[in-house]
Amino acid sequence: MSQLTTIEKLEILADAAKYDASCASSGTAKKSSLGGPKGRGGIGSTEGMGICHAYAPDGRCISLLKVLLTNHCIFDCHYCINRKSSNVRRARFTPQEVADLTLSFYRRNYIEGLFLSSGIIKSSNHTMEQLIEAARILREEHDFRGYIHLKTIPEADPELVHQAGLYADRVSINVELPTDAGLTRLAPDKNARQIEGAMKGVKSSIIEAKDAKKHFKHAPRFAPAGQSTQMIVGADSANDADIVGKASVLYGSFGLRRVYYSAFSPIPDASAVLPLKRPPLIREHRLYQSDWLMRFYGYSSGEVMAATGADGMLPLDIDPKLAWALKFRETFPLDVNRAPREMLLRVPGLGVTAVNRIIAARRHRVLRLEDIGKLTVSIAKVRPFICALDWRPTALTDRADLRKMLAPKQEQLELFAA
Repeated sequence: MSQLTTIEKLEILADAAKYDASCASSGTAKKSSLGGPKGRGGIGSTEGMGICHAYAPDGRCISLLKVLLTNHCIFDCHYCINRKSSNVRRARFTPQEVADLTLSFYRRNYIEGLFLSSGIIKSSNHTMEQLIEAARILREEHDFRGYIHLKTIPEADPELVHQAGLYADRVSINVELPTDAGLTRLAPDKNARQIEGAMKGVKSSIIEAKDAKKHFKHAPRFAPAGQSTQMIVGADSANDADIVGKASVLYGSFGLRRVYYSAFSPIPDASAVLPLKRPPLIREHRLYQSDWLMRFYGYSSGEVMAATGADGMLPLDIDPKLAWALKFRETFPLDVNRAPREMLLRVPGLGVTAVNRIIAARRHRVLRLEDIGKLTVSIAKVRPFICALDWRPTALTDRADLRKMLAPKQEQLELFAA
């Protein structure tokens, strides 16, 4: 068998990494490449623009080299294209090769950081050591100050996971599936309690590092951008209510920065226990919207779950916020001149920015419907749920066809349209 070139390895291992969605770099501290403890300039920065791989919540474009250390794996997770029983082309980088690639790409302004994950080779501890070594080479030998996200392995020794956090800006441990039953059925080599134990350890280390930083200026940092996780959507029978409930528990128990949702994608030579079709991508989008409601709009998981149908699924034709408003119409209409901020955030069509503008504007004058129209993108979705000085929706809020009126219009696209 001929030896693969670096470019051939990169082609295989970058493609294999595309299934991992948890690579956004929001939350990291902005670092300058000026100065440095060794009296010379450091390499890398988390600021700037480049090839876009992910977006931070503040709108910054984050360019990352997203790659696996190897796609060899001793585990046999049914949903994973890199499982040991899968017939895929295999490749493997050394930690030095990963470091060299990262530096080479950075110097060409292709990337601003590294997202590194891996299949499990030999053992969980051995693989974790290899991931850490790649980060160590970058940080200690090259004074690399760009963003590093390491995918950690819950089965590895806790001390190794801790070492990863000392080098990485963010660490992530994937829970994989929303339910214990789904994990047992589709990932027999993984254990839900072991995953949660590893996440708990990371949370404790983050808290301890923050506390130490308050008392000691040069205390070592630990994953300053926090930890994240990922759930696969549609590979098992879990409905949206199950997924929302699981996400809420993860946020509350482990202080996660993000839970990422990844729609299951059918893979070659798939196991018979997997569905033949992928779920609609709009389902993934609705879950992200529900996640946003819990994180930024003050909704509890129970309220988001209440927006689901009898089958526990979020509607696909309308967003979860509108679904909740239509289900609890007795809450509306709200007076934009008097309603508190937390209630205005529940008005469909009003985002955080629009609500903040309304609250600022009503300090100076009584708002009319025209004023609200100037503070938001579209007034049509808002009108049935608010009152203003010159506007009351009367029977509009209770119309039987209100959902049909507000749902986005479905359009048939032309295949050969100019």
